[in-house]
Amino acid sequence: MFKPQFQKRQVMVFHQFQRKGYSLFAALGREVVISVLSVATLSSAKAASISDETFRVDSTKATAREVTLDDVCVTGSRAPLTVSQAARMVTVLSREEIAQAPVQSVNDLLKMAVGVDVRQRGPLGTQSDVSIRGGTQEQIVVLLNGINICDPQTGHNTFDFPCDLSDIVRIEVLEGPAARIYGTSSLVGAINIVTSSGSNEKATLNLEGGSFGYAKAAIAGNLLSKDTPLTSRLSCSYARSDGYSRSKSGMLNTDFSGSKAFYQGTFSNEQIKLSWHAGLSDKGWGSGTFYATPKWQADEQYEHTTKVYTALQGENKTGLLHFQPAVYWNHFQDRYEGYRNRPQVMKYNYNRCDIYGLKLNSYFDWKAGRTAIGAEIRNEDLVSGNLGEPLFRTHHISGTDRDYTLGVNRTNISAHLEHNVIFNRLTVSAGFVAAKSSWSDMNMTIYPGIDVSYAMDHVKLFASYNSSLRLPSFTEMYYKLQGYAADPHLKPEEMQALEAGLQYHTPLVQAKLSAYYHHGRNMIDWIMDTNQGNQAQWQSVNHTKINAYGFEAYVAFQSKVGMLDASYSYIYQDKDIEPGIVSQYALEYLRHKFVAGFQTKEWQGLSLRLNFRWQDRVGSYTTFDGALRDYRPYGLLDARAQWKAPHFTLYSEVNNLLNNRSYVDFGNVPQPGAWFVTGITLKI
Repeated sequence: MFKPQFQKRQVMVFHQFQRKGYSLFAALGREVVISVLSVATLSSAKAASISDETFRVDSTKATAREVTLDDVCVTGSRAPLTVSQAARMVTVLSREEIAQAPVQSVNDLLKMAVGVDVRQRGPLGTQSDVSIRGGTQEQIVVLLNGINICDPQTGHNTFDFPCDLSDIVRIEVLEGPAARIYGTSSLVGAINIVTSSGSNEKATLNLEGGSFGYAKAAIAGNLLSKDTPLTSRLSCSYARSDGYSRSKSGMLNTDFSGSKAFYQGTFSNEQIKLSWHAGLSDKGWGSGTFYATPKWQADEQYEHTTKVYTALQGENKTGLLHFQPAVYWNHFQDRYEGYRNRPQVMKYNYNRCDIYGLKLNSYFDWKAGRTAIGAEIRNEDLVSGNLGEPLFRTHHISGTDRDYTLGVNRTNISAHLEHNVIFNRLTVSAGFVAAKSSWSDMNMTIYPGIDVSYAMDHVKLFASYNSSLRLPSFTEMYYKLQGYAADPHLKPEEMQALEAGLQYHTPLVQAKLSAYYHHGRNMIDWIMDTNQGNQAQWQSVNHTKINAYGFEAYVAFQSKVGMLDASYSYIYQDKDIEPGIVSQYALEYLRHKFVAGFQTKEWQGLSLRLNFRWQDRVGSYTTFDGALRDYRPYGLLDARAQWKAPHFTLYSEVNNLLNNRSYVDFGNVPQPGAWFVTGITLKI
């Protein structure tokens, strides 16, 4: 399902040339038609950008299409380049593939990306830890329309998106350190969610129902006419379920309910483009045994989060220097109940985090290529009842008789410089990011990177070296409750990575093979010494170094009946741990992961999608009885059948079709068996 982006040629018509030294960049990735001459310049591909640029095509049936010459940019570099010319590989899941997938959340979609590890605590996006290439959920950057929405408190709830699946235009996955592109914290990769702002889309109403009392209703539509320079889209949804298990006392403990609302708009004319979004996610879920330990075997935990996302971005379309400023504010609140509805047994944990950011990227073209330069400042402020240092002035917790008495505040600044050069089929992109945090004792530190690619008729070779930094989360530094003991003096993590590979493509076959090496210093993990028996507790630590070696392979075949794709990933880490020591994250990685899918071609509106995933995790966990168990490999099969009519789509899907109930993603967290969903989407 997730596949590399390959070169696809398109014919475009120039109506006039600008006599500028940088004019070639305006034609990157296009087949140029000048009068009656056809000159193949640089081959192009489907756009995969932060800003959802679209070509405007006239209604003529001529073989050459008239298209405005807007830049087609890709998130593999700071400066916008076409997908085919970008030296860094970006894996993209398109809107059509999202609609065909047997999933109900972004978390489930990412399970089919071979380099991504999704450790599920609850189904349908209730809560999952997502990592890339053997890293942890804290070591990736998650972006919404190019804006960093990561929660510095913890990475557990990062995927509480305010948007519905129907809002998403595509999902982009960048594997490996990405500090030069997305700033610090992108230690092992980045995931960018690109949403639609409206335009020609129709309003839709979606209704779903399924196993374990699952129900969902969602509506989305445009607020403005498509004939104006403004586009505006609003979506709202509500979902709930009774959950798939009960506690020892017979109470619901994996139920959930939540609402989402998302608004996005754009304004575009010949001079500028502005885009903005505002979203709300409010969700509560039974956490069962999510954070239980052998010492603390609570099975009626509960958590509630409220998240607000806002951002305003801009870009000028004229002039030699292109500015791309952005300002954003994200607000996160959560309440954690160790014993559901029983604060007298254990006080609830309350946290409130506000993130303010301002960033500027700019680029210009000159005889030596395309250069990007910019900077970002990000302030992260947490007030809490459990995390941080004592506050000089306390803050009241709304709706309670308690105050926030602890807190942390840090400001992270960074500056980047990147230069891109294209020599016929060769692309070289090199640069660095310089980073500093008010929390860390580190001086301003530079993290460089270089990407190189060479494109031939059906083959593209690529290689890269990149480095990055990540600051510890506030939970990793300060969480000290019920079997957890954090270290406030953790050092920042640092990563250096090498990667090389090739892509092959023909109309019938697409393939990719890559190998990589990661060298990590001061890698953060939670470990437990099981030799301490009932007194054992999880401790946050820095591993001195971890070396990881891996490779990934992808192949897809197109036939008359449909498309078959398969991927495989292998990772080996050289870090050995002492007997009796259990790792919770950094050393519990997927050594083997195999995914395969089959998508039938549509026949009279009918189609079928099958997804299979098999994975084998390194590591072990301690049961509540004190036994040490290794994670066992498992396979899951998902399916979706749909009938698409002009004004509606009917579908049925099932996750875990073979009803596997024995698999374990996290120790001591039971997983559901088969989960059925049936729904209808109406076009209004």
